[in-house]
Amino acid sequence: MTVIKELDTGGIGYLQAFAGTSRWYWASDYASGDLYEAEELFRDGHPIDRNRLLLVSYPEGRVEEPIKAEAGQYFGRPAYFEGRIVLPLADFRQRTLRLPAFDCESGSLSELALIDLSEVRDCYNLLLHTAPLMLSRQGGEGSFQIVWPERAEFAIGPHESFDFREGDRLYFARWYEDPDYREEVVVRRFPDGEIVDCFPGVIQTMPEGERWHLR
Repeated sequence: MTVIKELDTGGIGYLQAFAGTSRWYWASDYASGDLYEAEELFRDGHPIDRNRLLLVSYPEGRVEEPIKAEAGQYFGRPAYFEGRIVLPLADFRQRTLRLPAFDCESGSLSELALIDLSEVRDCYNLLLHTAPLMLSRQGGEGSFQIVWPERAEFAIGPHESFDFREGDRLYFARWYEDPDYREEVVVRRFPDGEIVDCFPGVIQTMPEGERWHLR
C-alpha cells in the first residue's frame, strides 16, 4: 500500500523545485498575484494581501516558514545558492527590498542586502539568479538592469531574455519568427552590454549545473 505523506501548507497546493538542489522545494500563495502585480495594486492605492512563502524539505516533508510578511510586504521568487535560500521581500511602504537568506542546515537567517526600490523603475521581472548570485530586472521598455551586488544597465532586443552569467559574459536567449520560429544565444559583455558573440540554438542548464548547447 502506498504511504501518502501529509503536509500542512495552509491550503497552498503546489511545490516548486529550486535549481541547484533536490533537497528543498518552495511554495507561495500569490495572494495578490506576482511581485509586480502586487506592486501595481499598491501604487494604485488598492489594498494588497501579503503572501506566504513556505520551504519544504525532501524527503522528510518538513514545512518551514522562515519569515512572515507584514502588511504592505510581499515576497518575490526565492533562489537556492551554496546551501542557503534567499527570500526576496519587498516592503512597498518603506520602498525597500530585503534579501534575507535561510541557512538550510542550521535554519538561521542572515541579511544579504537592503536595496532601495527607487533604484529600479518597478518590480517587473525583478529576479534572483545564481552562480553567481545576482538580482536583475528586465523591463518591458527594452532594458536590462543588474541591481545587486553590482550595477549595470543597457538596452537589449525586444525578443531577448537573460539566461545566465559567467564572469564578464552575460548570456541571453533571443527568438525570431521570420516566418519560421528559431532561437539563438546572444553573449553580451558586462557591464556595457556590448554583443561579443551570437550563435544559433539554446543553452539549457541541467540539474547538476552543467550547461548543454542544443542546436
